[in-house]
Amino acid sequence: MKRTIAVTSMCVLVLLVSSNARADNNAVAENWIEVWNSHDVERILSVFTPDVFYEDVPFGVVNHGAVEFRAFALGFITAVPDVRLELVKSSLKGGHGTIEWVLSGTDVGLYKTGRRFSVRGVTVIEVEGELSSRNSDYYDLATIQRQLGLLPSGL
Repeated sequence: MKRTIAVTSMCVLVLLVSSNARADNNAVAENWIEVWNSHDVERILSVFTPDVFYEDVPFGVVNHGAVEFRAFALGFITAVPDVRLELVKSSLKGGHGTIEWVLSGTDVGLYKTGRRFSVRGVTVIEVEGELSSRNSDYYDLATIQRQLGLLPSGL
């Protein structure tokens, strides 16, 4: 009986570990970058859980769930229609990690300057299976504002 319980417990542990195995590599980050670069809101939503918590820290915007996040993603793609993300590095273990990226595009609707910008940033991510359940983006908004001519050049 003890052996059966031990074997069953081991099998459950293997299943739990293997269910996160795909999330413990660059595939999740590469897919995350790819869908944002598609400019297709439905593709973007496809890599997030329906109850996603998505936060843009510099702008102070928090989205709870797919409905709010859909509006945010559509608004961002409209404001920066040529948005492009480049994957720098990612680290994801046990469903938690980071995606480091460079974001570039033309400001059409953020501040309506028509100017290009580029900024480095990082996303802190939590993953369930292969879907992001929590996403917090961090980048220097002042860098974007300087490049758009809204703030004086830094020292």
